[in-house]
Amino acid sequence: MPDVVLRPPWDAFLADVDAAFEAPFELHCLGGFVIAQLHDFERVTVDVDIIEVRGADVRAVAATAGKGSRLHRRHDVYMDVVTVAAVPDGYEERLIDLASATFKYLRLRALEPHDLVLAKLTRNIDRDREDLKRLASRGLLDAHVLRSRYENELRYQLGRPEREDLTLDLWIDIIDEVGRER
Repeated sequence: MPDVVLRPPWDAFLADVDAAFEAPFELHCLGGFVIAQLHDFERVTVDVDIIEVRGADVRAVAATAGKGSRLHRRHDVYMDVVTVAAVPDGYEERLIDLASATFKYLRLRALEPHDLVLAKLTRNIDRDREDLKRLASRGLLDAHVLRSRYENELRYQLGRPEREDLTLDLWIDIIDEVGRER
């Protein structure tokens, strides 16, 4: 996948985040920001959800770019360091670089589409199902891969896996339906 050109206000916001640090650091991101910026969908979001910070103190990232920070007030967007997220075990090997050539210190990495939707599985709100449909409409999701990752890398982490089993079945039905419409 080619390097992504970030759109406003994210381009200026992330450039300012990069400029605030003096050593390389890496952020693993997910959510609506990834859907909008990496997959080029019209999706309004005011935050970038971060599940992992490497090479920088997580508190420094939150203080620099989190809700209520100077950069948040300046750009009207912010970073949300997510403290609880259920993501597939092997997600790190599948991360996608996002605008890596743009920054001096910041390495922004996004969850791959299957991992991205699995991270939303337990919430299962309308917006999550719409994101699933968008990704499926572009052929970015394979039902077999989704089920395999769920069963092998995520299910054991969940407090009520029987509930999520049903949600996964519903989501696979959505993927199959979208595939028939393509």
